[in-house]
Amino acid sequence: MKKNKNFESRFWSGRNKHSALALMEVFFQFHDLVTAKERLHHIIQYAAQKKTRIPEDPSVVFHFHQSLRSFIRAGWCLQKKCRKWRVHTLPEQSSPLLQSSLSEEEYRNPAKVFQKAFKEYDLEEFGEFLSEVVHFSLGTFNNTPERNIVGPYLHLTKMLDASWLILERKNSKKESSI
Repeated sequence: MKKNKNFESRFWSGRNKHSALALMEVFFQFHDLVTAKERLHHIIQYAAQKKTRIPEDPSVVFHFHQSLRSFIRAGWCLQKKCRKWRVHTLPEQSSPLLQSSLSEEEYRNPAKVFQKAFKEYDLEEFGEFLSEVVHFSLGTFNNTPERNIVGPYLHLTKMLDASWLILERKNSKKESSI
């Protein structure tokens, strides 16, 4: 019997997804990589500032929060598939721009990014981090988040890059087999 995974994606995508990769594809249909990383950066930036709030519409921030929460849950499931996207040799002219925030090892095996992230922080801690930074970015407060927001932010940025890379490799395999 197949176990159903609930990524809670119905609210933001309009349908439930039961595959981590399918959910990530839908995530990048709603938010391209650059926009997602930029929006996450702005949320972190405004969460760390006192007495200022993010100028974006709160509904946009909330929609992004919900989709990123589902993305993290999909990453949790994806961490178990470590060897599937391994690249044994890098192209000779590997550009650092292609690697983005990933190290060479992470570029070769992007699923390792998810393993490292969930080794350091569990699913609940990522959820709390996300809720806290969104909360502090949407209001004007005299204080800032009490917990470390830099570590989860860096892991989340790497997860976005790694998932984009995984999807690119998956799509290039499909095209080469046609």
